[in-house]
Amino acid sequence: MLEGKKIVVGVTGGIAAYKAVELVSHLRAARAAVKVVLTRAAQEFIQPLTLRVVAENEVYTGLFGGAEVLPHIRLALENDLLVIYPATANFIGQAAWGLAPDLLSTLLLAFQGPVVICPAMNVRMYTNAAVRENLRRLQERGYIVVPPETGRLACGDVGTGRLPPPAVVAEVIQGALVPKDLTGLTLLVTAGPTREPLDPVRYITNRSSGKMGYAVARAARDRGARVVLISGPTALPEPPGISLIRVNTALAMREEVWKHFDAADVVVMCAAVSDYRPKQVSPEKMKKGPPEITVEFVQNPDILAELGERKRRQLLVGFAAETGNVLAYARAKLEAKNLDLVVANDVRQEGAGFEADTNLVWLVFRDGRFLELPRMDKYQVAHRLLDAILGIWKGGYRE
Repeated sequence: MLEGKKIVVGVTGGIAAYKAVELVSHLRAARAAVKVVLTRAAQEFIQPLTLRVVAENEVYTGLFGGAEVLPHIRLALENDLLVIYPATANFIGQAAWGLAPDLLSTLLLAFQGPVVICPAMNVRMYTNAAVRENLRRLQERGYIVVPPETGRLACGDVGTGRLPPPAVVAEVIQGALVPKDLTGLTLLVTAGPTREPLDPVRYITNRSSGKMGYAVARAARDRGARVVLISGPTALPEPPGISLIRVNTALAMREEVWKHFDAADVVVMCAAVSDYRPKQVSPEKMKKGPPEITVEFVQNPDILAELGERKRRQLLVGFAAETGNVLAYARAKLEAKNLDLVVANDVRQEGAGFEADTNLVWLVFRDGRFLELPRMDKYQVAHRLLDAILGIWKGGYRE
């Protein structure tokens, strides 16, 4: 999603300045074009040559003495996004009050696109009232402030002030560059597996990693929607800017879905919900006994079918993970459960199954159309799905 985007990375004089090399490398790996602006203080921590090699592009170190007379104007006009990584307390103060003593602060005043600011400093400095007030001013102007992390700091203190890792900031950058065409809509998304207990130790589950559902939630958030994510157990980190509700069983997921259904405009049921649960759950760990045992199962409620019966204005999307006859099963599911759209895939295909970072899907519509998407990253698949959802919504299919 960052391919072809033009990004300026501004580096100020904090001990975390070395991490800018990792961010630039991360952005270049995503095929973004990157230019770097170093303040004078930043050059005490990292040399321009290092960033020039990693960025494969120009590195700017000052307003004067270079080949260009007005470098801040050209950089402001020709680039899509400016990220300050790291942003020191000194730079944050200058930015909050509109001061422009060097190239980076002058560029900030001239820049009209999205601006991402990543504070990094000692915990005492970060919690200082002046710094908090300056950050509030920047947020009120529309700048995106990425909160620092909590942990051991360079000075030896433990607290909030650590620069977030490049992958986290790259996701924020990616979201900042996405059109906000879902603003005003509320999306309810389910993700991950459910676990049906046999005893306090064992449970029945499936191979869902939750990656597709989390990708849909992140993409919807990036496009301006309010997102409620109801997730079964996963190893995925909590996505910022999303209301995350964690559950374990199918019955717990059903309860949370019903709590939030009426307030939703679009419901994307991506979770792999267990169809059955053990009829009896042992209160104690079951010990090894006979060579064979029999476990009796009862059927869980079909949450998706229930939603299809109850929906009024909501647009309802289901997923169909199949091992054959994918389109036929997807169409049957769409009709039987009164869905507006089904995302279907063959989990046996390479790059389309459980736990993969990519997916290979068909979008199956109510009017009989289907769209086959090529293999792509799940975040990209999520955006294609949201494009289809938006098309249905704007087409007057929903209120």
